[in-house]
Amino acid sequence: MTQTLALFDFDGTITTVDTFTPFVRQCAGRWRKLFGALALSPLIAAYKLGLIGGSPLRRAIAYLCFRGRNVEEVYRLGRQYGATLHSRARAEMLERIRAHRANGDTVVIVSASLAVYLGDFCGRVGAEVIATELEARGGVLTGRYLNGDCTGEEKARRVRARYDLARYDLIVAYGDTAEDEALLRLAARRFFRGRELTLPAPSASS
Repeated sequence: MTQTLALFDFDGTITTVDTFTPFVRQCAGRWRKLFGALALSPLIAAYKLGLIGGSPLRRAIAYLCFRGRNVEEVYRLGRQYGATLHSRARAEMLERIRAHRANGDTVVIVSASLAVYLGDFCGRVGAEVIATELEARGGVLTGRYLNGDCTGEEKARRVRARYDLARYDLIVAYGDTAEDEALLRLAARRFFRGRELTLPAPSASS
C-alpha cells in the first residue's frame, strides 16, 4: 500500500481569510487593543510597505495580546474560536483533506497560525497539526512563542523532525505564499494557490 504524506498550509490555503488577527482581537481586552494600536503602528506601516515580513509583526502582536494572560482562559477561547473555522474553509480544500483521509494518507496541517485554536480544527477534520505554540510559565503566558514562529524554513524543519520522510512513497504539499516555499520543496507534488506546480516552488519574490 502506498504511503502518502499530505502537508497543508492553513491561512489562505485551506481558509479564505487570515485567522490569526480575528483571534487576537477576540482575546485582547479594550486596553490592550488601544495600547496595541499605538505601539504596533510603526510595525504595521513597515509591513504594509513591504519592509518587514509577517513573522515579526505576528510576534509583536502576540506579545502584546497574550503576555500575562491565564493559559486556561486563552485555551478555552481558542477551542471556541477553532470550532468556528470550518465555516471559513474552502470547500474544495476540505474535500482534498477528506480524499486524502479516505485514501489512508497521513494529513498534516503545518501553519504559522496558533496551535491554541488550530488544534480544534485539525481534530475535527482528522488532521495532525504542526503550528506556532504560545510559551507559558506557571500557568501564565509569557507573550513569546515556544520554539519560534512556524513559518518559512521552520515549517520544513518541524516536518522533518516529526516524520521520517523516507517512509513515504509520495509527499504532497499545498501552500499559497512564499512563506510556504520550504514546505513545498519537501514534496514531489506541489500545489500553489490551488494549481499544481510543474516548475520549482515559488521564490520569495513571488
